[in-house]
Amino acid sequence: MKIAIYGQYYKPEDKIYVEELLQALKIHGIEFVIEQNYYVGLKKHIPAINAETFSSNTELDATFNFMFTIGGDGTILRAVTYIRDSNIPIVGINTGRLGFLATVKKEEINTAIEQLLQKNYLIHKRTLLSVTTTPTNVGLASLNFALNEVSVSRKNTASMITIETYLDEEYLTSYWADGLIIATPTGSTGYSLSCGGPILIPQAKSFVITPIAPHNLNARPLVIPDETKIKLMVSGREDKFFLSLDSRITTINSKTEIFIEKSGFTLKMVEINKQTFLKTLRDKLLWGQDVRN
Repeated sequence: MKIAIYGQYYKPEDKIYVEELLQALKIHGIEFVIEQNYYVGLKKHIPAINAETFSSNTELDATFNFMFTIGGDGTILRAVTYIRDSNIPIVGINTGRLGFLATVKKEEINTAIEQLLQKNYLIHKRTLLSVTTTPTNVGLASLNFALNEVSVSRKNTASMITIETYLDEEYLTSYWADGLIIATPTGSTGYSLSCGGPILIPQAKSFVITPIAPHNLNARPLVIPDETKIKLMVSGREDKFFLSLDSRITTINSKTEIFIEKSGFTLKMVEINKQTFLKTLRDKLLWGQDVRN
């Protein structure tokens, strides 16, 4: 077995879990490589570490069985920029907070590795969004995809903006708001949820359009088929706006046409120990629990 290891940055409180992970991999004879920047941070605090590294998506190929991420859901969003369309499944070790995607508990690292070796796991495919613009936006480059959401929002103004929205070339409406979110089922528990959007189960063949602080109060989140092609045009008092793909941001202007559709590839997420999406909902959102006392 061969795995890649990725983390956004080293946290001192993660040391015991990182050491446990590396020790377990060595005991089981599992080959691993660590992302270069993360490795530099680890080396400063755990000098005994010696490992091969990778620094770009081109170094990850079909020889890798899994990618382990160490952190929270944001770490997985960053890891996707390395995974891309390589089909390498992600195993998320949760040393962060909420953990809708990173579902392997940090105290269960050894158990998780044993389950992987015994092939006692499930793989779920997650839909991504693909974005293009006219004229072409250099800021997107080859990273024109998002696992959670694509959003447009105001940049240099406190005033609301107008987002003209089309679905399959038919005019839907013009949202007067601070911005607009197009979320996947995976992203429905993120930014969209905080703005009042619905929760979609990962297997749903849908996207959700969620306005951010809409001025027209009759504007409500809208669930649409994931085969829908979406076009957005943004205008406002200023000419510059933010276009965000997960945590990556670029700037567009009022002459930019934004085209959003389902990506041609999916992301594979590993489920271990029956940590299903519904169980995660109950655990993370405290469903069915009376916390008043």
